[in-house]
Amino acid sequence: MQSKLQPLFTPWKIGNVEIKNRFVVCPMGGTSLFGWMERHHFDKDAAQFFLNVAKHDAGLIIPGIAPIRNLMGGSWLYKAKGAFRKLKPYMQQIHQTGAKLFVQLTAGFGRSFSIPTMLVPMLKNKFLGALLKPVIDVSRICASPSKLPSRWAEGAYCRPLKKKEIEKMIQGFAKVAKLCKEAGVDGVEIHAVHEGYLLDQFTTTYTNQREDEYGGSFENRFRFPVAIVKAIKEACGQDYPVSLRYSVVSKTKGFCEGAMPGETYKEVGRDMAESEKAAKYLQDAGYDMLNCDNGTYDAWYWAHPPAYMPNNCNLEDVEHIKKFVDIPVVCAGKMVPEVGAKSVKEGKIDGVGFARQFLTDPEWITKLKEGREKDIMPCIHCHNGCFPLSHYKGIACGAAMSDSKHMSRCALNPLTMQNHKFDIYPAKRKKRVAVIGGGIGGMEAARIATLRGHDVTLYEKTDKLGGVFIPAAAPSFKEADKKLIEWYRRQIASLPIKVVKNKEITDISTLEADEVIIATGSTANKLRLPGAERCIDAIDYLNGQEVGDKVVIIGGGLSGCEIAYDLFLKGKHPVIVETQNDLMVSNSLCLANSSYLRDFFKYKKVPVYLESKVVGFEKGKVVIQTKDGAQKKLAADSVISAIGYRPAPIAKKGKHVHIVGDALKVGNLRTVIWRAWEVAESI
Repeated sequence: MQSKLQPLFTPWKIGNVEIKNRFVVCPMGGTSLFGWMERHHFDKDAAQFFLNVAKHDAGLIIPGIAPIRNLMGGSWLYKAKGAFRKLKPYMQQIHQTGAKLFVQLTAGFGRSFSIPTMLVPMLKNKFLGALLKPVIDVSRICASPSKLPSRWAEGAYCRPLKKKEIEKMIQGFAKVAKLCKEAGVDGVEIHAVHEGYLLDQFTTTYTNQREDEYGGSFENRFRFPVAIVKAIKEACGQDYPVSLRYSVVSKTKGFCEGAMPGETYKEVGRDMAESEKAAKYLQDAGYDMLNCDNGTYDAWYWAHPPAYMPNNCNLEDVEHIKKFVDIPVVCAGKMVPEVGAKSVKEGKIDGVGFARQFLTDPEWITKLKEGREKDIMPCIHCHNGCFPLSHYKGIACGAAMSDSKHMSRCALNPLTMQNHKFDIYPAKRKKRVAVIGGGIGGMEAARIATLRGHDVTLYEKTDKLGGVFIPAAAPSFKEADKKLIEWYRRQIASLPIKVVKNKEITDISTLEADEVIIATGSTANKLRLPGAERCIDAIDYLNGQEVGDKVVIIGGGLSGCEIAYDLFLKGKHPVIVETQNDLMVSNSLCLANSSYLRDFFKYKKVPVYLESKVVGFEKGKVVIQTKDGAQKKLAADSVISAIGYRPAPIAKKGKHVHIVGDALKVGNLRTVIWRAWEVAESI
């Protein structure tokens, strides 16, 4: 282990509870020990996941939100006595590892609930909502401090919470906390004056227009979270630790509009001046720790940083707020271990929060401790598996219901939270397996097939493994992607896989193999217009082809938007032309990722033409037809086509011929990797 990491392996205390090291496993949606959408129960998948993390040297574990009243059916968590009976022996297992565990309890979501599109009519129409109420009470789930617009459903409003509902929730927190204490849980965390969830909506003026004792003054706006901690302390004793998930600064300009790093803006939520006062006020109320980051659902990329956000994006603000309290402070948000260790050593924070890296590699602390950093599979901040809650104009939450119910899986690691669906078992019969294509899909298929005991040969037509992911990882903000390529190359080299480079396979009948896996990727779609030959494909730009200053990008999907972002960072002047009514129209792209790019383009005034199409080319210009039917000529030194891809398999699927990755269906890393596992485990 590097000496500069040593501060992370020192003990600290939250109240009277000693934590063995400074690694805090921050809560993630979908990892609740009690389930979060379905009826309350003891969730075996989450329990096994966290036990594995505990065995690999986590200090403090905070599973994901446990609603004190569940979403399906609306029963109270304190009535789920069977779940708490199972929790008690589980806590004994956790303690045997030396880890400590806090249960995170949530009041709810308010306007931030990622309401599926199919449920929006139940929020807009009281009659329809009443019909569905016995199953899922959308009005209750979305209830907010005041009548507020939903973050996800356009034109839908959330009703104000009634005072008696608030009072019942306060008592619900106390009852659940007492059951947690009796089960041996080391403390509870209150979710949350953070990220624009329900309690946070009460504390900020742009979301709280109440005129009773829960609105108006500073003390009234913070009354709800203060009442919760006081009720818990009364039920459990003053020495029972209660943490608070806390956003230092809201970073919010208005409804559905966040602030960029470094941007000068007018804060509508909690600014630093109020946060200084609030942190001390919450400490004095009884909270024993602040588990911190920044942002709201209107500025979601601060709490769930995509690749575009800087590392340690919340650290400066969290270090500042620690000056105003005497209780421990934890910082989360793309934290780099070395940077976190330095901050701990200097006494600027007490714990370092990590989250999705545990989904990708639950053993990563052990590997870090043993000096095996290169063996850590890196999280690339894609949110494709752990938080695929998409949003674009015309839909609310575009994620599949299965994704909403089973978040905190991992695009890169199918073993995570999948109920043993992808466990690796030895093959019944050893076979000769040929894998054609050395991209991520091909490497993963070769890796898993080999781990099952097959004799694998991997063919790659170039001199490098990585495929299309090499250019995809080229931009400066894709450092984690570059590390992922190196991780795969290292894994392939460590296994008995025969790798044949610089060999293009065009006829699979020439292979001496029992099973053939085709991972030959896709090919770019072409624009069929006179003059389109002047366009370069997105892949060519990412491979290093030079472009001029004014660049028109045809296609506003994720690839086109990331290219525009990359061009802007290089000092060029991109323009995006998209036929759809919004950028990044995809049901698999997390809103935290897409909203960053949308807000960035607004902030930097990058021209975006929606519902527009290219109709022709002139010298130095691209002619487009805008949504009102008018034609407009855009100056263009270069034109990049990013209008998608189509599968390019070299053979058809058959009994012993399998197709994976984009060669089967163009998708993302999650579809590529999960399909590779499915095929490799089927042969």
